[in-house]
Amino acid sequence: MPERVLVIGGGPAGLEAARAIASIGGRALLVERRDVLGGTPDESNYAALTPRMGSAQEALDALRAGVVDPSIDVRTSTTVTACSGSVGDFRVTLSGPAGEATESVGAIVVATGFQHFDPGRETQMYGYYEYPDVITLPDAEKMLKEHRFVRPSTGEPPRNVAFIQCVGSRDRRLGNEYCSKVCCGVASKEAIEIRRLLPDTKVYIFYIDMRMYGFWENEIYWPAQEQYNVNYIRGIVTEIVGKDGRLLMKGEDTTMGRPLEVLMDVIVLSVGMEPSRGTRDVAGILGVAQNKYGFIALPGEPMDVVTTSVPGIFVAGAAAGPKDLEDTVGMAGAAALRAVGAIRGAAGTGAGAVAAR
Repeated sequence: MPERVLVIGGGPAGLEAARAIASIGGRALLVERRDVLGGTPDESNYAALTPRMGSAQEALDALRAGVVDPSIDVRTSTTVTACSGSVGDFRVTLSGPAGEATESVGAIVVATGFQHFDPGRETQMYGYYEYPDVITLPDAEKMLKEHRFVRPSTGEPPRNVAFIQCVGSRDRRLGNEYCSKVCCGVASKEAIEIRRLLPDTKVYIFYIDMRMYGFWENEIYWPAQEQYNVNYIRGIVTEIVGKDGRLLMKGEDTTMGRPLEVLMDVIVLSVGMEPSRGTRDVAGILGVAQNKYGFIALPGEPMDVVTTSVPGIFVAGAAAGPKDLEDTVGMAGAAALRAVGAIRGAAGTGAGAVAAR
């Protein structure tokens, strides 16, 4: 019976899970579909982490260094295509650069992450595919990572920048009724970074409700206003149209109860989290249940946040729903412990529990 855990996904959750498995005496087989490790923070060019503004690159480098271990077998450009067996004795088929191979593992940790909502998928009221100066949080991150922030249409620094919150989240029409948890904090962080780069640029954040979790209120929300003069406006944006080479934002100031029309140079859409294609695909291959939004279901929550519907298969990070990095890393450690424990428990009883398929 192999005391070996398959970790699917090489982002923060997968990297930490693999490191933790090795640290408690297990062996990890870490597979990542891309040719590099780092997950969404790497793929989306994250600049600084919320809320403490630490370098995303340095954080990812530290996580990558943690899997340089003889007990961890890292395979990039690799996907899982089939799975059979049960806890203590899963057989998984991997497709990689050298073709297909079947591996035996005792447990599985799903760490397939999330994808950012596509703001042009359902509606064009924000003009994301129409106006180059309408961008998303990841688009802004890429510029900020390069220590610049400009109007994509002209390459010039903007005079006025607006963030629109809850794009693709808290929206019953789209079916995404949930809050994506981190968007308010990330927008505030980016607003601070823009003000640091461009002290003469005015920055506005249009929100339904500002949701700051844990210590984020004092770490990022109040500093954005009091130290960097970011303007928070409670309102609803209903349409964005081009006017005289700029962007006319129409909506309602819900605090004042009056119509709103303002000209902006750049508008940043705070897009929320959705299940990644990898999460949906892997859920089907492993036979684990998904919730109504497509994330991996957690039958034991709130007291058990890593166990899936299949014994021996666990989940960590945003594959289970919107998570910040603190939640992600904490879940990864818990999933690693439970996975190794499941293998040792199955070895003690001499049999697996329920087949994965």
